[in-house]
Amino acid sequence: MSTEHWQGKRVTVAGLGISGIPAAKALHGLGAHVTVVNDGDDERSRAQAAELEALGITVRLGDGATLPQGTELIVTTPGWQPDKPLFTAAAEAGVEIWGDVELAWRLRGPDAADWLAITGTNGKTTTVRMLAAILEAAGLRTAAVGNIGVSLLDAVLGEERYDVLAVELSSYQLHWAPSLRAHSAAVLNLAPDHIDWHGSMAAYAADKGRIYEGNTVACVYNAADPATEDLVREADVAEGCRAIGFTLGTPGPSQLGVVEGILVDRAFVENRQKQAQELAEVADVEPPAPHNIANALAAAALARAYGVPPAAVRDGLRAFRPDPHRIEKIAEVDGVGYVDDSKATNTHAAEASLAAYDPIVWIAGGLAKGASFDELAAKSAPRLRGAVLMGADRELIREALARHAPEVPVVDLDRTDTGAMSAAVREAARLARPGDTVLLAPACASMDMFVNYNKRGEAFADAVR
Repeated sequence: MSTEHWQGKRVTVAGLGISGIPAAKALHGLGAHVTVVNDGDDERSRAQAAELEALGITVRLGDGATLPQGTELIVTTPGWQPDKPLFTAAAEAGVEIWGDVELAWRLRGPDAADWLAITGTNGKTTTVRMLAAILEAAGLRTAAVGNIGVSLLDAVLGEERYDVLAVELSSYQLHWAPSLRAHSAAVLNLAPDHIDWHGSMAAYAADKGRIYEGNTVACVYNAADPATEDLVREADVAEGCRAIGFTLGTPGPSQLGVVEGILVDRAFVENRQKQAQELAEVADVEPPAPHNIANALAAAALARAYGVPPAAVRDGLRAFRPDPHRIEKIAEVDGVGYVDDSKATNTHAAEASLAAYDPIVWIAGGLAKGASFDELAAKSAPRLRGAVLMGADRELIREALARHAPEVPVVDLDRTDTGAMSAAVREAARLARPGDTVLLAPACASMDMFVNYNKRGEAFADAVR
């Protein structure tokens, strides 16, 4: 879109924060009349508002419900739910609503970088960072952006020029990005999450599936998760775009998979019926847990769709190191490993984490967000040496374990003070034997006891050390 398009246009930005502030600044810089509305009116919000008001941007704190007079477009931050009164008023007035991703897509220049996009219930950030590492190893100018915490607007409008972007997208962002058309995209997995925001599992899945719309080269799906392949079938893609699966088993034609400890490609080779290209070894992936191997295969599929050579896939995976609190080994004490997967904030993520170790003393609990733990308890029971439960909804996990793993000893910590994690680690150490893994994979959100999952993971690591 040309600069002239924005001159004098009245745009309302819904929400401050990581995406709202860059959106407001970008639109103001293009000549739009920008008003930012925000539900909160706390100290942090007032500081952010002062920064924007110094630029000449209008900010309304404590009133995110009323549509500012004359609004011609709303740009919303991802967290604002579709049923907000502001959006109802916008619909009644015929005002379009874009997310920050949609705005970034529309503001790309004529020589803009391609987008390789990734979504899924779990594993997004790790996979995006793996992909960026592979692209860098291929000598491409790239960055990991989007829901990973780096504004897409900054990447699109900044002075640095990129060949291709590795883009993490949440279901929230995809909901408000109707015209996004990626070069290639992947849905890693689908499990119930954020249902309160989307209204139903079907709506959640449909928003995830938007990532495939208009793909030009490849739609990458998880062969072990049929729902992701269903989304590919339903997508309206460009002529010639291919469906590419990834699997932890032996791959079929048009898939990437694993053969005798080797990651192989049977999708981007000349004769995919008879040939397979070696990409890397399982040992090149850190850590080599099954779900992390799946992340690596998805990243490799997107890179190969972009034409990256096999050696760059190997070199990129070898160079990659996961972010903290994602199946991060903290220490080994008296023959017992201690692993921090505080980022496992739902049952799907915890299941993947628990599948990577055996035997396990499991530290779990927190805010359940309406989750059921029966399936997780049943699947994990054979691996459990014991469990230490903490947090507001620990009783739900205890009851599930009682139903499906009654022989597993359970310690129920009825405390929420700052020493609770240290007590949990002490109890876990008491239950563990040499060769076991004490695994923090809470299957719950952290906000009942900690500011975020990072602080929870740090408390675990401090207790272990």
